[in-house]
Amino acid sequence: MTRLVNHDRSLEELERDRWPVPPVDATRLVATAHALRRRPIGDLTVEDMRLLIGQDIGLPHLLPLALKVLRGNPMAEGEMYEGDLLSALLTRHPTVWTESSSLGLELRMIVAGLTDLPAELQQQVDRFLTP
Repeated sequence: MTRLVNHDRSLEELERDRWPVPPVDATRLVATAHALRRRPIGDLTVEDMRLLIGQDIGLPHLLPLALKVLRGNPMAEGEMYEGDLLSALLTRHPTVWTESSSLGLELRMIVAGLTDLPAELQQQVDRFLTP
């Protein structure tokens, strides 16, 4: 099921869940995740999506956006390495993809056409494709 999402809204608005301000001694990751939840999802970069998806934050709203990016460039890169957005998707818990079977199917179609992947990314693809 595809649903239209207003890309001018933040995850906080879409989820109707405002997180408290992180504590002063919060890690950079925690502070960044909190700040990104307040940014309109249409303004999120590949790196922003990679970080949030890697923390299982906002998945119902971010997975479709990330898949859109991967359709255009399966090896889209945030700030870590080529294909890091794909890696973030491939390493989500399998229930994420069973609960969103159409998104899981789309990811399967994207990775089915990939060749010459770095070994670690290929292992992630293989684990994802193995039932």
